[in-house]
Amino acid sequence: MNSQPKIPTLGQRNTQKIFGAVELYSADFVFEHKNEQKFNHVTYVDFLEKMLSHFYHKGKRIFLIQDNASYHKKSETYEWFMSHRKYIEVFNLPPYCPELNAAERIWHHARVKATHNRYYDTKDALCNALFETFENIQKKPQSIKNLIAPPL
Repeated sequence: MNSQPKIPTLGQRNTQKIFGAVELYSADFVFEHKNEQKFNHVTYVDFLEKMLSHFYHKGKRIFLIQDNASYHKKSETYEWFMSHRKYIEVFNLPPYCPELNAAERIWHHARVKATHNRYYDTKDALCNALFETFENIQKKPQSIKNLIAPPL
């Protein structure tokens, strides 16, 4: 008879703040860990700069599909989009539609591979497990391609 695994815990959540973006056809993935307590428009724009330098190829605009996080809709964020509209165009998903967000599938994959039924006694151990999972995705994008591929 199988029983529920018992995983030690400190009784508190140890969440990490990680931005991520994925190119749908190649599964090229970029992520950035933030040490701040919460995301905001400053941390998001900082990530957008990194994402732009990673994904932009001369003459090929980026079409960014984002969810409805409050910092995505801040006026300062839209000012950044306006000043970079030559390189990137943004589209917002409908509210409460995580199934349409390819990044959500990567987060789920990372939880299954790195955090489900596992105990990490330090923040660094948790982060290392997550980073290793994300780096594996970067090295072997085919491992997630079927999770994120858009319908033909």
